[in-house]
Amino acid sequence: MALKEKAQAFAVKKALEYMDKDPETNIPKLLDWFDAFDIKGTLAGQRKAVRQVVENPDSNWYKLVMSLWQDIDPGVRDTLFENFVINAALLGYQRQCENREKYNCNIPWAILMDPTSACNLHCTGCWAAEYGNHMNLTYEEMDNIVTQGVELGTYVYLFTGGEPLVRKKDIIRLCEDHPDCVFSTFTNGTLIDEAFADEMLRVKNFVPAISIEGFEEATDSRRGDGTYQKIIRAMEILKRKKLPFGISCCYTSANAEVIGREEYFDYMVELGAKFAWFFTYMPVGKGAVTDLIAKPEQREMMYHKIREYRSTKPLFTVDFWNDGEYVGGCVAGGRYYCHINANGDIEPCAFIHYSDSNIREKTLLEAYRSGLFMGYHDNQPFNENMLRPCPVLDNPVRLTALVEKSGAKSTDYQNLESAKEFSDKCEEAAANWAPVADRLWCSCGKGCIRKDIKLN
Repeated sequence: MALKEKAQAFAVKKALEYMDKDPETNIPKLLDWFDAFDIKGTLAGQRKAVRQVVENPDSNWYKLVMSLWQDIDPGVRDTLFENFVINAALLGYQRQCENREKYNCNIPWAILMDPTSACNLHCTGCWAAEYGNHMNLTYEEMDNIVTQGVELGTYVYLFTGGEPLVRKKDIIRLCEDHPDCVFSTFTNGTLIDEAFADEMLRVKNFVPAISIEGFEEATDSRRGDGTYQKIIRAMEILKRKKLPFGISCCYTSANAEVIGREEYFDYMVELGAKFAWFFTYMPVGKGAVTDLIAKPEQREMMYHKIREYRSTKPLFTVDFWNDGEYVGGCVAGGRYYCHINANGDIEPCAFIHYSDSNIREKTLLEAYRSGLFMGYHDNQPFNENMLRPCPVLDNPVRLTALVEKSGAKSTDYQNLESAKEFSDKCEEAAANWAPVADRLWCSCGKGCIRKDIKLN
């Protein structure tokens, strides 16, 4: 860390310590200091959003922020704040920007990686259910990924799978060996027990996002009988030990109405969730059913519901499809994140199983400058309508063109599926969503748009 970065880190750490003493009184006082600290205006949007929150103590956002002091272990909270604010948001983001300009490629804010392809469940519509325990990243490989990532400015690492907690010991070891990073996982939650929660308390830089498909009937229908109750037990353990956690929700044609209900959001808050990631079902793999793709009216319903609850519920929510307007479209291909599977293949997205690079043969930077990733870099956004961000579910021909031009190969373990075969399964859904998305885009004040952009 350079001298300037050390000085910035020290200043922010002291500010956080000051905030801890009396958050309601001291957080507003720190805003002017942060305004002066962000000389280049890199975080102007974020600072404005924070100011709006702390100046309205009756808002749901204010209640969420204050709950972090009421509900979360102080040591865990302070570690995560330091790693997010100092490393990921300030130092890391500045380093990412510098390297993006230096190398003329995307540098991600976060990296997703699969420690293993193994899973203890067999969920409907999940490609990992078919893979089995055939692929694993070694600890040394995962450690090397984090080391390379930090050098480029990436301090956030999320584990996917498979079920990542099959590799509990190695995940905790990574948290120990990289205490300056934030680690999270998308997990089915069934392997979280008292002992693992105690390990989380010890390392302080790990936050799970538990997959839950609605209430008991909806969850068990996709994930298996008894899964819901195991998830509830895991959440109870985490809440009791004052550990932060969130939820991960995949809305499909079968459960969108359940996930979009106000009662569901209220119950997740009651259980202790502080954030929620929302995804829509993707028919990944040759055996994937297309009937589970959310219908246009369901996706529109989630668009409206999540925006409504953001102004009323103390829960931080992100919808990775319907929030494209806030992040400029697709965030994959290293623009904000990328994915490394359990075989070491470096993929643009957790849902895009094509690659022209492997961590065992290339560095991260070499992968970011590969044909496939540069295709993402040069062609994002894939549609001028940011509510149609995805190069496959919303713009099927875009993925096919990117993969074929780069020579990327299918990384599916069992049944190789061409990009065209995958894209063809999404054509009807894309066509049905397009007029709805265009109507929403025009009505939200963005103006009517040209629907297609020429591929570079």
